[in-house]
Amino acid sequence: MWNYWVGGKDYYPVDQEVGDKIIEVFPNILDVARHSRAFLGRAVRHLVGEVGIRQFLDVGTGLPTHDNTHEVAQRIAPDCRIVYVDNDPLVLVHAQALLTSSPEGRCAYIDADVRDPEKILAGAAETLDLGRPVALMMLGIMGNVVDHEEAYGIVRHLLDALPSGSYLALNDGTSVVHGSARDDAIEISNDEGGEPYVSRTPEQIARFFDGLELLDPGVVPTSRWRPENNPFGVPEPVDAFCGLARKP
Repeated sequence: MWNYWVGGKDYYPVDQEVGDKIIEVFPNILDVARHSRAFLGRAVRHLVGEVGIRQFLDVGTGLPTHDNTHEVAQRIAPDCRIVYVDNDPLVLVHAQALLTSSPEGRCAYIDADVRDPEKILAGAAETLDLGRPVALMMLGIMGNVVDHEEAYGIVRHLLDALPSGSYLALNDGTSVVHGSARDDAIEISNDEGGEPYVSRTPEQIARFFDGLELLDPGVVPTSRWRPENNPFGVPEPVDAFCGLARKP
């Protein structure tokens, strides 16, 4: 459904059918999806262009669309290395076909669930140097881990394996902007057999960054994390909050 919402072409008819049902009750899901995708681009450009990060671990990548992590990163620094992680066979097939690296860099793909951080780290170590800073990208994935403490533990486990100077880019869904409409959308997805999903408050999302050095502007709606200049002013908030932080 996310591929459908952001304007991609790789989805099944049932994805469009359920996606349209969700749009009926929560039309702002389109803004959530597109602003979340735009946050990925802005965060990666900052990490590569301003910080000098050259390694990315992208967990829960989803179906490839446009401006995927490696495309944004390698456009600035072709030697970047990116490891994508997903547990959907369709995603992995498309990734191997579409997510091709520049000659100077490398892309790799791991078939793993976010709940198995040890498998993720073992696979990532085959492509990334875990002794050097890595940007851990967890965009729109932690809502699928409905137990809060389990979710925090997964992120801590992954970060503990990364050295000082690594970064965490994370966004997660909320219901604080549009309230019941977002909750209704989640209920439809769950009823239609989608992955269980939980909305978190901005304060709960901020806990993922405990012990890290949050970059300005902190934990904010994805639409308001360093938005690019445009003639229409500051974008409206959306029901997805995000942050980017450095591991000391």
